[in-house]
Amino acid sequence: MVITFHNSTRIGTDNERQLEPLARIWLRPDVRREFPAFVIAPQFQTRSSNYYPDSVRHCLSSKPSEDVYLVFELIREVKVKYPQIDTNRIYLVGYSMGASTAQNLINIAPETFAAMVSIATVPDFVNAKGIGQKPIWLIHGRQDDENPYEGSEHLYHALKGNRDLLFTTYNKLDHNLITIPLLLTAQIPAWLFARHK
Repeated sequence: MVITFHNSTRIGTDNERQLEPLARIWLRPDVRREFPAFVIAPQFQTRSSNYYPDSVRHCLSSKPSEDVYLVFELIREVKVKYPQIDTNRIYLVGYSMGASTAQNLINIAPETFAAMVSIATVPDFVNAKGIGQKPIWLIHGRQDDENPYEGSEHLYHALKGNRDLLFTTYNKLDHNLITIPLLLTAQIPAWLFARHK
């Protein structure tokens, strides 16, 4: 099961705007054929993750909103309805605010998730030790001035002992262009599907 989280421009109640390009990767015929999955793309009515100054690291850090905890109830309901879901392969994917939300969730309950892809995030450091062995792929553009690149650098260093930690930097991409290279191939599904609890 793949859970994808939207950025802040997709906040709403229409149950459509959250289907941003990263969520739609899973609809491509080649991806559906090679990487079949249950895909959940929840929409938040307000910010799912909020940002605060981190006085220790001198960067922003994220904290989950109360609505984020509803995702665990959603996971429970979907697992009951579809018992064929492999609970050792529940994945998180997020962009911008959604990447922060994915990080919030894996920090809250690392045992629930097999892996996470986090793109252009404001990081969550609250449980760096607890997620120190989780498969995590951080992706960020060095020109990002909305969610500064330095946040992902700090998180990468906080998780440095993790052998299944990957950090991809796009030197010339900013916040709005960072997803483009990720939409052209199946590299995210391929990386996720190679990981399980």
